[in-house]
Amino acid sequence: MNAPVLPARREPSQPLALINARLLCPTSGRDERGGVYVENGVIADLGPHLADAGPPGVETINCEGKLLAPGLIDMRVFAGEPGLEHRETLETASLAAAAGGVTTIICMPNTQPVIDGVALVDFIERRARDIAIVNIHPMAAATKGLAGEVISEIGLLKSAGAVAFTEGRASVPSAQLMRLLLAYARDFDALVVQFPDEHTLADGGVMNEGEVSLRLGLPGIPDVAETIVLARDVRLVGLTGARYHAAPISCAGSLDVLRRARADGLPVSCGVSINHLALNENDVGAYRTYFKLRPPLRTEEDRQAMVRGLRDGEIDVIVSSHDPQDFDAKRRPFEEAADGAIGLETLLAAALRLYHNGEVPLQRLLHALSARPAELLGLPGGRLATGAPADLIVVDLNAPWVVEERALRSKSKNTPFEDQMFQGRVMMTLVAGRIVYRYAAADHA
Repeated sequence: MNAPVLPARREPSQPLALINARLLCPTSGRDERGGVYVENGVIADLGPHLADAGPPGVETINCEGKLLAPGLIDMRVFAGEPGLEHRETLETASLAAAAGGVTTIICMPNTQPVIDGVALVDFIERRARDIAIVNIHPMAAATKGLAGEVISEIGLLKSAGAVAFTEGRASVPSAQLMRLLLAYARDFDALVVQFPDEHTLADGGVMNEGEVSLRLGLPGIPDVAETIVLARDVRLVGLTGARYHAAPISCAGSLDVLRRARADGLPVSCGVSINHLALNENDVGAYRTYFKLRPPLRTEEDRQAMVRGLRDGEIDVIVSSHDPQDFDAKRRPFEEAADGAIGLETLLAAALRLYHNGEVPLQRLLHALSARPAELLGLPGGRLATGAPADLIVVDLNAPWVVEERALRSKSKNTPFEDQMFQGRVMMTLVAGRIVYRYAAADHA
């Protein structure tokens, strides 16, 4: 029976020492054998002097040389609550996150109702405190009702707890509205997160436009549908000076646009989904709807450009783009199936392929998965340091495992990695010093 390891959700954080670990901090560059002492939900001490023993009288866990690093911060999660609980709830999303080493979820505003008011931001914060085992923060809608017409109350929403502002699955369509949004956001030092997708070019398309779409007889989405929005937006960033984040990008052309913007000194950043680092358009194969994503999987050349961009620091963050879709939404002809894939539980394991293949160093991977998201969103995690939150993961970098749909904790099971083998598994996840996930082999037998 594949039962999840039940978290100690409401237990107070007790002093705890994690010893005999490989400490890796993507912020400081620390990479050494040592240990961490946790007290009152934060890191109270760490270093080589704790490698063999913790403070006297404190519960001690021997990590057996495994990696100990900051928990992941996932900037793009469609949680489904409120209104779409049949796909995912904050509780089930948090269970999947904990098993995948994600200690902070940033949920998108595409709910019913849309997260575009202070009351909804407050609801997410309170609901998460009540039922979730990881940290959850909302991104609020950039415009009222995600309608692309009236800008949301940025200052009030940020004060209420919104960590950034986005239209979720759509771009802000009007250049004038985008200019006003950026100017408004700049005044509150708010981050605007744009999904670059020019809808008149992309609507009706179901996969990447190219040879494969022609062969399959499916309508395509050209990569310029992405780059044309970015080209417009970076000009507007130049006018306003607002902080701008493109997420997710999927093609080499987008990276070129952002590279030039950075060279001009503009405050732009970008993210890529793990799907676009690990897969390409050929994975659509025989109309496999679990690979129907938005943006679509691009060419192998684009995938390789994303990997190089990540390795070289041109891509700031990796996200899961966790987008649960139920059975009925996916088990349809390819053109009719819903876009999206789950990814919280497989995010780290899929990213570790790049490390094992020698394509991206481990420090760089973890920086994009934890430290850089924390910097962009103004969150305290993403580092191993005294006083930092004890949001931690212990990872066996070499443990092999196979993704089995039945074993996934998400309510929906639309994973593009079904039956694939990974090397690297999260063995333990702590949030604020509490163990919220511990791998138990018996649960996966």
